[in-house]
Amino acid sequence: MVLKIEDIRKPKADKKKSKRLGRGIGSGRGKTSGRGHKGAKSRSGGGVYNPGFEGGQMPLVRRVPKRGFTNKWSKEWTIINIDNFQKSKFIKNGTVVDKDFLIANKIIKKKRLPLRVLGKGKLTKSITVKAGYFSLSAKKAIEAAEGKIEIVSYKESIKRIESKGTSESAL
Repeated sequence: MVLKIEDIRKPKADKKKSKRLGRGIGSGRGKTSGRGHKGAKSRSGGGVYNPGFEGGQMPLVRRVPKRGFTNKWSKEWTIINIDNFQKSKFIKNGTVVDKDFLIANKIIKKKRLPLRVLGKGKLTKSITVKAGYFSLSAKKAIEAAEGKIEIVSYKESIKRIESKGTSESAL
């Protein structure tokens, strides 16, 4: 059997009659028609407020003073410490650690942000680390463990991500 547009009908349960309001006191739904007395919610088109509306009282958003600012030129980074390299079971001597390797092994999650390596912890594994930024303590620790560091520029790492076609804007 083929379904045709003329065969489509509303279900029977959809035919419930609406309440007949304001038809005299004897109806039980007369006079104020279930809206109570006065106020915005009793009037037509009333009862829809903006979020944060406090009935005419000065809203909290306007009572609390403004503080701080957001720097629109700040750069976002994915931060990782060298103790994460030491703890990881995936990283062994001679491993090349870059952002793709860390994402593949679920050590970091944010794909679109460039990598920043900081020097918290100790490192004994001899590894090559590729990142956009290294702190002085991280450089010393990696080189002390006979590892290598390679700096990938901030813009270059972002272009590489965009060229792969990732559309993650909120990560």
